[in-house]
Amino acid sequence: TLSAFDSGLARRNGFLDAQISTIQQRLKDASDARAKEVLTGEVEYVPDPNLTDEEIAKITNDLYREGLKYYHRTHAHPNSTFAYTKSSLLDLMNFDAASNMDLINQPLLMMVGSKADSAYMSERAFAGASGTQKKEYFKIDGALHIDTYYKPEYVDVAMKKLAQFYGENL
Repeated sequence: TLSAFDSGLARRNGFLDAQISTIQQRLKDASDARAKEVLTGEVEYVPDPNLTDEEIAKITNDLYREGLKYYHRTHAHPNSTFAYTKSSLLDLMNFDAASNMDLINQPLLMMVGSKADSAYMSERAFAGASGTQKKEYFKIDGALHIDTYYKPEYVDVAMKKLAQFYGENL
């Protein structure tokens, strides 16, 4: 992986586990949104896709702030709304990307930016990968999560590492 993101963990616990105390309320909100869809046909979306640049700049988490810029501004697909249905949180919160990591029995390389506030997700998954004898956790010096997607100085490091790892293990 490169800059892994466990969307289920983030939707369930909040990014950096910041919303654990509100899980039940958010499940209720998602259930209410699903009922509203069924009864009225009206669909609620989250997050607000119409944030201003000033509002985005105030987001304290690097991943979300830089992700909004990347996915919603500089690299947005013309058909993307950057929002998902509130009712889908019921399914999203149930997903866990790090479950069954112990079943991986092939060489595993997980890469993260050394400054990525999302690194805890890769660390969790990596720790669970007990089924392989060959695994490596590689940090890309100075990179945030989103930086590893498109900034040449970080992409080049990742590609060099991939070539080296594949060369040794394929």
